Order: sequence, then C-alpha cells, then structure tokens
Amino acid sequence: MPIKNGSEYIESLRNRNLQVYLFGELVKEPVDHPMIRPSINALAATYDLAVDDPDLGSTTSSLTGLKVNRFLHIVESAEDLVNQNRMQRKLGQKTGTCFQRCVGMDALNALYSTTFDIDKKHNARYHERLVDFIKKIQYENVVIGGTMTDVKGDRSLSPSQQDDPDMFVHVVKRDDKGVYIKGAKAHQTGCINSHWLIVMPTMRLKPEDKDYAIVGAIPVDAKGITYIYGRQSCDTRSMEPGDLDSGNAQFGGQEALIIFDNVFIPNELIFMDGEVDFAASLVERFTCYHRRSYVCKTGLGDVIIGAAASAAEYNGITNASHIKDKLVEMTHLNETIFATAIASSHQAYKTASGNYINDEMLSNVCKHNVTRFPYEIGRLAQDIAGALMVTMPSEQDFRSPVTGPLLEKYLKGKKGVATEDKVRMMRLIEDMTMGRNAVGYLTESMHGAGSPQAQRIQIARQMQLEYKKKLARNLANIKEGENTSMGLLSEPSDYFDRIFGTKNN
Repeated sequence: MPIKNGSEYIESLRNRNLQVYLFGELVKEPVDHPMIRPSINALAATYDLAVDDPDLGSTTSSLTGLKVNRFLHIVESAEDLVNQNRMQRKLGQKTGTCFQRCVGMDALNALYSTTFDIDKKHNARYHERLVDFIKKIQYENVVIGGTMTDVKGDRSLSPSQQDDPDMFVHVVKRDDKGVYIKGAKAHQTGCINSHWLIVMPTMRLKPEDKDYAIVGAIPVDAKGITYIYGRQSCDTRSMEPGDLDSGNAQFGGQEALIIFDNVFIPNELIFMDGEVDFAASLVERFTCYHRRSYVCKTGLGDVIIGAAASAAEYNGITNASHIKDKLVEMTHLNETIFATAIASSHQAYKTASGNYINDEMLSNVCKHNVTRFPYEIGRLAQDIAGALMVTMPSEQDFRSPVTGPLLEKYLKGKKGVATEDKVRMMRLIEDMTMGRNAVGYLTESMHGAGSPQAQRIQIARQMQLEYKKKLARNLANIKEGENTSMGLLSEPSDYFDRIFGTKNN
C-alpha cells in the first residue's frame, strides 16, 4: 500500500535489518535511536506537507495520472520547478534543518533526460526502464536517495588509475541477470532514511573508465551494503535527558558513508552501463537542478532570522538601530539566495525528453551565494544573541534544586520573558550555527552539490565574454575588422537565446 503520511513513512522504515554502524556498534533499530530519529522526523515532514498543503507538496503525474509527492514528480514546466522551490523553502521553515529528499528528486529529473539521450544515440532501453521505475515509486510514495559522491582516493588520478579501484563505485562482475558493484559513496544525505538508492557516477569519465559509468536503483536494505553513520557537532546531546540543550530537539539532518560490497543491480534497474560519453552530462544536469535546490537554505535562514530577532526582543534591545540594521542585512542576503533560485527555475527550458531543466548559470550563481551568505547570516545571529549562547550551563543545572534558582535569577532577560524561553532561543541559534544543524545550514551550504570552485568553473564557462565585449563595441561605435576575434561570435549563444525567449531547446 502507498505511504500516506509521516507516521506511515516512519513505520515503513522499521524491521529492515539494515547494517548501520554508529560509535562502532551495529544499530538494532535506527528508527528508535535518539541520534537518528530527528533526521527521520525531518523527512517525515515532507509527507505531512503533502497532506496538509497538497497544492504545494504534491502534484499530478502525467506518467501515472496519480496525485504524487512533488519530490517524485518529473517536472513538466517552469512552474513545476518554481513550486519545487516554494516547497523547499516551506520545509526549511518547518524543520530548521535538511529534510533529505532533494537529491533523489533532482537525480530522477536529471536521469529522465539523460537516459532519453543515451537511448537515442546508443539504441538502448534505459529510458523505458527508468519510466517504469518512476511509475512504481510514485505509486508506492517512497523515498529515493541519490548517491553521487565517491570517496575519490587520489584526486589527481582518474577512477581507472587509482591504486585501489574501489575508490570509485564500479562494476566488478556481470551475468545475464545484471551487474555487481563495489566501492563507497561519502557523506550521503538521508540514505538510511530512504527506501531506494540511485547510484550515479561522480565526474566526467574516459573510455578506460567504462566500468565506472554505472547508474542503477538499489533497495536500501540490499545484501552487501554497510552504512557507517556520520558524526555531527553536539550530536550526543540528543541522547541526554531533556530537550533544552539540543536547540532543535525534534528535527535534524543525516549523513553516512555507504559501502557497497558486491551489491547486485538487476538489468531492469540499470539506467546507464558503460556509456562514458554521457557521464559528464548526467553530472552537469544533476548539479544544475541540485544547485538551485539549495533554495531550501532560505527556509533555514527564515528560522535563524526569527531566532535572532527573538533573542534581541528577549534581551530588550529590539529598538537599537544596529540590531535593526543587522536584521535587514540578514534578510537581504536570504532573499538574494531565494531570488536567484526562483529566477533559475523561471528561466527553465524543455529538453528533448519532454521534461524541463532550470537555467544553469543562475543555478550556479544561487549555489555560489549559498556558499557565502548563510555564514554571514549565522555570524550576525551570533552577534545579536551574545556570548551567553555558548556559555550557558546544562539543562541539568537548570533543573537542579541548588543551581536552578540561581540561574533563573541571573540569566533572566526582559521583564515578562521566561528565562527558559530565552535559554531555548539561545540554544537554537547555537544549534544552527555551531551544533548538529550547522551541518545542514553551513557546511552543507559550502560543500553540497559541489564546493565553491565547482560553481566558479561553470560560471566561467558561461560568462559569454566575447559576446558581451561585442555589445560594448557596438555602443562605443568600434568597428569590427580583420583584427577582431568576433567572427564566430556574431550571434548570441543558446544561453542568451533562452534568456530572451528566442529558443526553447
């Protein structure tokens, strides 16, 4: 039966016998582990949003005719992409952390057009297989985890040049039923909370890297998969009594190292196998979708702006001019991220397969902003909150009959504000800027979907400097002659055609 809501989703994760290790020990039931459960709650919110706000959290699939969760939808218009962004911001507001479904959503859409193009060139049947798989997961309403980032080993060497071939996921054996893969994928968001994993290559590949050009869908509990849970700052606070010190006790993010040891992928779930000429385009299409998906950080930004404003109110400094100015600056930076993501989605164009892809330049600008602005927003939140944010005694001290009354007396703020409310707000800011949810707000903003240099490379490729120089020469009345290099650039590129609406494909 299809999963209908967050509670049913949580129950669907039980009794799967996953090989999950945390602190060197096998976790008996991840759903009930106090460090893991907040990340499950965050993902459950994606189901509840589809129930509570169906226009935002769901849509109608043209593949099945069913109302489906928007995270499983193949985008069919610019409006679909914009609605994804609106949904992502709303979920960031609701959870204050990473809700772990954007990777799978973006992987499905990148594969939709890529498999279509592979089939056209190589006369394969990957697209048909993918569509069948999408129909299945849309009906069942399950979570898809996209796994792209290999551990990479010596990064100066290609996959096939590594001393240890397992530094990149690759095919180690084949039979008439499918393939077996080996390797590892690093810091994989929400993988343990997913139902399926889609394995993808992480970079441009050469002909000799053919065994590394593998894409396929694998059940999360497949034989041969081991998960090693990643540490997060202050994560063991969730295992302590009470909820005050956690900051955001209900929701959290999740990353893990996934190890594949001769894991089987049947033929019907293989969507690329050896087509090295399409590895780069798959990565580029995925990152195009995924970099504007970092609009989710504006939802987290809304939370931390609200927390900073509340801290100022509790301390009685709301009317200070410098506080007002800092809140304005935080809002300006947050909305700039949102603007570039929405603009990228609005500038979407139709692919040959029929689905839409957002504007790549603006997607990279969005993500490049995300590598910087949340850090400044976080810095300003810490500035407004004050040092008490990181020097407060523990919840046990607040509950102690000896020290509790002293803390209640000396840590109070503005009249009418409960001391505990002030403490909780300080802990939330600490959590989002230094604690476990700083992973989802700051470090993930830096490195997710590619570190800053990856965006700069893509921006440089699309700067169109020669075309822009020509525009300047035209206005400066500089005649083009034999000594100019403009002959091949007399017309704008496809990028500008799409911006100004003169080309759809």
